[in-house]
Amino acid sequence: MLKTRYRVGIIGLQPNRSWASVAHVPALRALPDLYDIVGVANTTRASAEAAAAAYSIPRAYGNPAELVADANVDIVTITVKVPHHRELVKLAFDAGKHVYCEWPLGNGLAEADDMARLAEEKGLLAVCGTQALASPEIHYAGKLVKDGYVGNVLSTTIVGRGRGWGDSIPLRSTAYVLDSKNGASMMTIPMGHTLAALRGVLGDVGELSAVLANRRTRVKALDTGEMVPMTSHDQVLFCGLMTSGAPVALHFRGGDARDGNGFDWQINGTEGDLQLAGRSGHTQQVQLVLKGGRAGDKEMKAMDVPAAYREGGDNPMVGNVARLYGRMATDLSKGTHTAPTFADAVEVHRVIDAIEKSAKSGMRVKVR
Repeated sequence: MLKTRYRVGIIGLQPNRSWASVAHVPALRALPDLYDIVGVANTTRASAEAAAAAYSIPRAYGNPAELVADANVDIVTITVKVPHHRELVKLAFDAGKHVYCEWPLGNGLAEADDMARLAEEKGLLAVCGTQALASPEIHYAGKLVKDGYVGNVLSTTIVGRGRGWGDSIPLRSTAYVLDSKNGASMMTIPMGHTLAALRGVLGDVGELSAVLANRRTRVKALDTGEMVPMTSHDQVLFCGLMTSGAPVALHFRGGDARDGNGFDWQINGTEGDLQLAGRSGHTQQVQLVLKGGRAGDKEMKAMDVPAAYREGGDNPMVGNVARLYGRMATDLSKGTHTAPTFADAVEVHRVIDAIEKSAKSGMRVKVR
């Protein structure tokens, strides 16, 4: 499929409050030579019309089925809640559309695997929004590791904070992420994005032993004052081995870091070290700082990321998504594999599934 500009229809765009409005619309409009947003569908026509008017989008559809059936739509972007991903992905694939679906791809490994299989059967490009891979600092760190900056990787350690799973949430309407049954938890969202980054920089996790805990069972919705139950884990820990043989340890904790240092990723090698740091473990949307040090260095020094890694903008929430859309356009026009696909997302879901199995059984689990 060769095009100059691809026509995108968005499912799940709510003015000024949805991820699509914060990230996808500005990301697509940062790439005017590659994309046009041609339509929007929500749960009702009235909602779609309001979104279309707010963002000057040409067409509002009565429902997602109308959007995917439109011959003027090349790519369907799905930005709704996780439990609805599979039905909408299947709808788009059955209409022969390429798909950009937000992460988490599925509500569990089985759903994600099913969607990846459908994409392969249909011969369609299916991109999953694990946009931490497009973070300039993470992308460049991967290049440095590949080029031998740290030598042979000896071990890696990650500590991150999942901001929305602390002792409060700002809005009662966001409480669905507190219910583990919905597939949108601290483990799947900020930690899942970080696992995709780990895989992109250092390869696959081979085996692990995990602990999951719910230390908070009720949190306060600040807008209503209501105490809301939380069944999603606010403590996720595992240690194990990468397929390379390097030990890996990860711990995600719910809530904000008091000192603003909410993410620390250390990569230790025979020739040097790398560190990635930020204010939270939401590596898909926060500004990160990359530091490095090699033999003879007495301290870690901030590293400049080449400008080419920042194409798409400096705002992490918009820029990372824009960079994934840029990769998607390249893959559509050249048949390459530069954007994370549904098959790549399955591998991240596979690690999460292994964490759950290990925590439940108390046993070490092989991921691959």
